[in-house]
Amino acid sequence: MGLAVVAGWLAMVLAMALLVRHRWPQQREWSRKLVHIGTGPVVLLAWGFGIGRGLALPLALLVTAATALNHRFQLLPAVEDVGRASYGTVAYGASISLLLALFWPQHPLAVAAGVLVMAFGDGLAGLVGPALPSRRWQLWGQTKSLAGTGCMLLAAVAVLLLLTALAAASGQPAPSPALCLVVAVLATALEQWSVYGVDNLSVPVVTGVLWQHWSS
Repeated sequence: MGLAVVAGWLAMVLAMALLVRHRWPQQREWSRKLVHIGTGPVVLLAWGFGIGRGLALPLALLVTAATALNHRFQLLPAVEDVGRASYGTVAYGASISLLLALFWPQHPLAVAAGVLVMAFGDGLAGLVGPALPSRRWQLWGQTKSLAGTGCMLLAAVAVLLLLTALAAASGQPAPSPALCLVVAVLATALEQWSVYGVDNLSVPVVTGVLWQHWSS
């Protein structure tokens, strides 16, 4: 049942991304960010339905391999084609696989923290930053903006605080709100270094590791 729900969710996200790419073909980033954001909640679904490590980790590795093939052959441009050199989707899958290997299923919220901060923080920043006028700067050839960076920070704080509430309700350990703010700031700083999409690996892994390390 859980596997069917997860598969159905991913299929819905992919279908919506293809629809967005068809409707707004000039906005190539939109469909990619939709997949980026929509993939995140899968972690909570897997936890809720009790999907174990023996199934979750091989599936994550399979999806990562599929994204690597898609990156190479552009089978689904709605997921990959953004007009720049980026291995972000592959790194995203690799980070989820690594977090599962480290913490699943004993510490599901550490996995959720890493994945959801990246999914919502980076995903929304990539949509809000280009859309709103604000100060911009270049870091290693990547354009960053005050609006996008602020969105990343606010989304990261919101995600981590919501997960602390979920932890309290489920009896799971969690960092204090103050430490959540520190994690959010560090995640936002790491997101600034996004050459070739490396932030898709660094942000989730560091966030997940710090969440677990600082959980009380």
